[in-house]
Amino acid sequence: MKLSAKTEYACIAMLELARRYERGEPVRIRDIADEHGIPSRFLVQILLQLKGAGYVASTRGAAGGYQLIKAPAKISLGEVMNVIEGKENGHSAASNAKSPTARVLSGIWRDITAREQEMLRAINFADLAEKTKQTAAQMYYI
Repeated sequence: MKLSAKTEYACIAMLELARRYERGEPVRIRDIADEHGIPSRFLVQILLQLKGAGYVASTRGAAGGYQLIKAPAKISLGEVMNVIEGKENGHSAASNAKSPTARVLSGIWRDITAREQEMLRAINFADLAEKTKQTAAQMYYI
């Protein structure tokens, strides 16, 4: 699976918002950008796209930032990826295939894409936030 930087950054931002969801406070773009080395101007554009899709809300002012509109358990990784990349883009290189060999491969690509989308829809941001918490607890510093 190939991911664009934009999709990767969108998922990172959503995961950071999911991790802080229970606090009920907006998260500043600068905090996410600095922690993950994401250009803040690029992150603004990504969050505006997610806002337009109804996943995040913004608050202006000194205490402003972004926060999730829905609970993290109700937002799947696949949904966010589809917002950024476009609706479930499948493999279509051989979609107009005429030969039996090309048609077989085309069918396989469709099956793989369908399975991939199924898996991405099964992963929600609450699960990812919990995994992040567990991973952070296992880290130690010297």
